[in-house]
Parts: sequence; C-alpha cells; structure tokens
Amino acid sequence: MSTLKQSIRDSAVARWTALAIVAFTMMAAYFFNDVMAPLKSLLETDLNWTSSDYGFFTGAYGFLNVFAFMLVFGGLILDKRGIRFTGLFFSLLMVVGAVIKYWAVQNPALLETQFLGRTASVTWAAIGYAIFAVGAEVTGITVTKIIVKWFKGKEMALAMGIQVALARIGTLLALALTVPFARLFEPTSISAPILLGAVALCVGLLAFFLYTFMDTKLDKQVKLDMEPEEEFRFSDINLILKNKGFWLIALLCVLFYSCVFPFLKYAPDLMVNKFHVDMELAGLIPAALPFGTLLLTPLFGGIYDKKGRGATIMIVGAVLLLLVHVLFTIPALDNWLMALGLMVVLGIAFSLVPSAMWPSVAKIIPEKQLGTAYSLIFWIQNIGLMGVPMLVGYLLEEFCLLPSVDGRIAYDYTLIMQVFAGFAFLSIVVAYALKREDKRKGYGLEKKNVEE
Repeated sequence: MSTLKQSIRDSAVARWTALAIVAFTMMAAYFFNDVMAPLKSLLETDLNWTSSDYGFFTGAYGFLNVFAFMLVFGGLILDKRGIRFTGLFFSLLMVVGAVIKYWAVQNPALLETQFLGRTASVTWAAIGYAIFAVGAEVTGITVTKIIVKWFKGKEMALAMGIQVALARIGTLLALALTVPFARLFEPTSISAPILLGAVALCVGLLAFFLYTFMDTKLDKQVKLDMEPEEEFRFSDINLILKNKGFWLIALLCVLFYSCVFPFLKYAPDLMVNKFHVDMELAGLIPAALPFGTLLLTPLFGGIYDKKGRGATIMIVGAVLLLLVHVLFTIPALDNWLMALGLMVVLGIAFSLVPSAMWPSVAKIIPEKQLGTAYSLIFWIQNIGLMGVPMLVGYLLEEFCLLPSVDGRIAYDYTLIMQVFAGFAFLSIVVAYALKREDKRKGYGLEKKNVEE
C-alpha cells in the first residue's frame, strides 16, 4: 500500500480542513494588510497625517522584504526549519507588527513628537507595518508549501485557487467594513478597525497552531512508510538558480504581474483621461477585475487539476493580456463600456495565468527547495512591482502631458499602454519558452495534477 493511502491527506475531509485552517490565517493577514486603505481621509483629518506620510507608511510594506532580503531569508528558514516552526514564528511576527501599528495610531503622545524626520505616529506605524509585512509574506509562502504537501497528486491547483479567493475576501471585508466599524464609536475611532485586524491575526495565529497538530500527525504517518527525505542545504540555492525552468517561471511572474498590478494603480486615471469617466466613478470599472478572480481562479485551477495543459493555460492568459493592452492603446476605442469589457477580459487573464503558474512551480522544483524557490520568485516579482510604477510615472510626466482640462492635469495614456503591451508580449514569449522547456525536461506542466 502506498504512503499516500496510509496518511490522513488521503482523506478529502482532512486535507480540505487543513486548507481551511491555514486559509483563515491568510484571510486575517489580507484583512489587516488593507485595513488602513479606507482610513486615509480620517488619518489626514484626525491625526494630521499628510499624503506623503501615508505614502511613506504604505511603502514600508516592502522595506524589509526587499531591501533587507527578509523574504529570501524567510524562504530559507522555511526549507531549513520546516512548516511548523516557520508558520508559527512568522504568524507571531504579524501579530507583533500589528500591535506596534495599533499602538502608534491610538497613542496621542506620538502625534506631538518627531522620530526619524516624521511624526512619531507615522514612523512607528510604518515600522509596525514593515514587521507585519515580513510575517505576512513568509506565512504566505509557508501556506503555499502546505498546499503542495497536502494536495500534490490531488486537487492542488484548485486548492491554491481557493486559498487565493479566500484571501481576497479578507481584502473585500477590509474595504467594506473598516469605515462603518470606525464610526460605531463616538467619536470616530481610527484605531478600532486596526485593533479588530490585530485580534483577527491573533485568531489566525491560534488557527495555525491548531494546524501544527495535523501537520505533525501527517509527518509521523508518512515517515512510517518511507525513508526521510534529504534535508535542505544552503547549497541547494545554487541548484535552484541553475534551473532554467525556475528562471522562466520567475520571468513570467514578474512580466505578467507588472502588466496587472502597476496598471491597476493607474487604471482610474486612465478611465478619466481616455474614457471620460467621472472621477468619482473612475475606480468602479477597474474594480471589476478582482471580483471576477474570486470565482475564476479556483475554476481554472480545477481545470488544470483534471485536464492538465498548465503551460498552455499560461500562454492563453498571456495572449489575452496582450489583447487587452493593445486595445487600450487605440485612441478611437474610448467608450466606457469598451473599458468595462476589457477589464472583464483582463480579469479572465489574471485568473488563467496564476491558477496554472503557482502549482507548476511544484513540478519544476523539488519539495524540499520549494520555500526558497517561492521566496526568490516573490522577491523578483516585487522588484518589478516597484520599478514599473516608477517607470510609468516618469513617462507620464516627461512624454504624456496634455493641456489642462478644467484645471485638471491631463495625460495621453497611449505610450503607457504600449509599454504594458510590450511587457505582455514578452510574457507570451517566456510562456512559450516554458512550454518548450517542459517538453524537453518532462516537468509535466501539460499533465493533470490529480493522479488516477
């Protein structure tokens, strides 16, 4: 009898329960991550934060992960120390960062002092957010490795899609509930929803603690019937970096996400300048994208599980991405209904590629190296997500300015959309190269994930 048949992951109830537990931890993380977004105006009026302060605070999310390489170190810790230690430690780190941020916002004394060139409230909130970000990113990588551990050979892509969808629910709850919850108090309490998010993270930490008992039981069952796998060594990093499939996945990731997330940062302004949408309503059209991914990502993940064709799915998604950005470059297509339709198609592309890309990493990289591989991919992705918005801002300022419209600065977004189309075209090239590499190396990207 195989090891898989002798372990609790063979039970659908057990493996989906494990997913539900760790997915709640990530839902709490996403809630806390976005809880400040609806509070920007209240921060400015009640705490005298400036837009610059808010931008500094928001940017703090990447300070330690990128510049201090904490994301990479977190992946190394995961592969060296394992899921239980890493998940508990970095879930606890999220709570620590959340408590610091709550203290910074609710402490009136910090509004009267300066720290590192800014109001102490801003600086300490940024420090707390940066610490939280390290915990959130590494816990996210840990959860991805957990899904591989429990669902490899089964519904792995579907499980990853559902986890992403549940995390997006955390974001939606933060955007919808934060301001109403703050206004339940008299006077309005900015710190109340932050405290709510911190409490949710504490519950998420407890949830992960409960998961460790399932993980321990699974490890004991598996080891009864198989020799212990060779442990991760730091020299394995060199093996990852020598893997051509890894680099193709990483390049596809950074190119694809650079066409989506930076685009969404500028999409409302695009709606105003090109499609003549009122500024008050300009954000509603781009909002069609994340709502669609809630349903489509698990759907396409399920298709990959049962039918395979992972590399082909990524190529189709990249082609749709190119189609959307090319159509956005055409000046004559300036009706808001066209914009809405293109955002729906972009949502389909945004569901197709990740639903196949993340499960495919587990077919290219050995399981003992997965944590490091995912962390390196996320680190490379974050470099693009920082650099592309800076490039777009420079191009808008230097080459795309138009005469003012009713006192409002106006831009011609044609060049910008051509840049995004260029990234999309490169993502097609990389996706096609990945399919060829799969055919040459036999990774199994075109094969279904569910074993008969």
